[in-house]
Amino acid sequence: MKKNNIIIYTGLLLALFISACKVGKNYERPSVDLPKQFGTTAFADTSSIADIEWKKFFTDTTLQNLIDKGIKYNYDLQIAVKRIDIANQQLKQAKLLLLPNLNLQVTGSYNRPSDNSLNGLSTSQFLGTSHIENYNANLNLQWELDVWGKLRRQKEGVLAQYLQTYEATKAVQTQLVADIAQGYYNLLMLDKQLLIAKRNLSLNDSTLQLTQLLKNAGEVNLLAVQQADAQKQTTALLIPQLEQSIAIQETALQQLAGQLPSAVNRSASLESLNLPVTLPTGLPAAVVSRRPDIRSDEMALKAANAQVGVAQGSMYPSLTISAQGGLESFKSSNWFNVPGSLFGLASGTVLQPIFNRRALKTQFEVAKIQREQAVLRFRQSVLNAVGEVSNALVQNEKLAQQRQIATGQVNTLHTAIKNAQLLFKSDMANYLEVITAQSNALQAELNLASIQRQQAGATVELYRALGGGWK
Repeated sequence: MKKNNIIIYTGLLLALFISACKVGKNYERPSVDLPKQFGTTAFADTSSIADIEWKKFFTDTTLQNLIDKGIKYNYDLQIAVKRIDIANQQLKQAKLLLLPNLNLQVTGSYNRPSDNSLNGLSTSQFLGTSHIENYNANLNLQWELDVWGKLRRQKEGVLAQYLQTYEATKAVQTQLVADIAQGYYNLLMLDKQLLIAKRNLSLNDSTLQLTQLLKNAGEVNLLAVQQADAQKQTTALLIPQLEQSIAIQETALQQLAGQLPSAVNRSASLESLNLPVTLPTGLPAAVVSRRPDIRSDEMALKAANAQVGVAQGSMYPSLTISAQGGLESFKSSNWFNVPGSLFGLASGTVLQPIFNRRALKTQFEVAKIQREQAVLRFRQSVLNAVGEVSNALVQNEKLAQQRQIATGQVNTLHTAIKNAQLLFKSDMANYLEVITAQSNALQAELNLASIQRQQAGATVELYRALGGGWK
């Protein structure tokens, strides 16, 4: 008896020792190639605009209101939030994987065998009755011991999938915030271009009237009047085109905010935008832990790594303990007669796959390949992020230079218009020179507005590329 106890205790200790280990490798973040710094940013500069909350980064109240509505009502974001709810339910279920299954079963049966059958004759002879009744109430327990850590790996994978969904939702929000900001700045650009077109239309009208007076005085011919009128019509054509674009942009913004199409009330202008002057990027290594899309890919990799352990553990023997106990009686009157109706049984089963081992081996190899795919996707997302940040930095730098040049060009062409008009009145310049100066100035002003909008958009893109917008 003593020897048997030693064997039992030894077996239990051995099972506990084995269960302390987990199949598969623990997750380690794969190495990625990162630059030491972004552009000309000092290596010691660890601050980043991505750490700024979006309400502090975007100070325009109209834009803040649009973003706030988008976060609350945008359908893509709401769908992503529902995916979190689903993943949360799956996580709650996964937390119970290590617990045994316990079921309550209550049954009652009635069996009336044939009087001419062997069962019927035996029942009549030994029980003195023509039927058999049986009543059973029991608890049934089944518990698979996590000897190889397969269930713990499965739980680990579900947790990683939950975190992946959570990070993916944050990535949807960062993109939504950026899209709304880009659309709003595009709307302000269209407002300015419409104002430019209307101002130039008034200038073209003055030129047309002056040309008509000079024609009446015999100073110019009909062609000059027609050219001036054509220039006015070209400018006038811009107005309905820009008004159409404004209406479409307003609808797009309202859709992003989860609202029905309507006008967007705004008081700001493209020149009054208050964007950060300095744009610190922080260290490239911080992008890996800051950008939600990269974090989502990393959690997918962690889940794939856990799945390798699950597939490997499925190839090994499984140990299941079963137990059943309760009350049983062939008479309902004695069903709950304790201890006479008590019964119990327990068993342990070791199951080793044999014929389906090839299928389990295939699942294991496929899981390893899928883990390798997840590693590649993770590294690709990091590479894409570094590229996006680098491009946004170049855009901010070069657009600032373009804006300076374009502003000087606009000022030069405004002076040229005034000079051309004075020379035209003094008969020292022809009408074509006036029209050309006005046309060039119009295009230069429209181009400057476009550059200002691109500059604001590049700032938003840098903010998003660094991982800002989800706070």
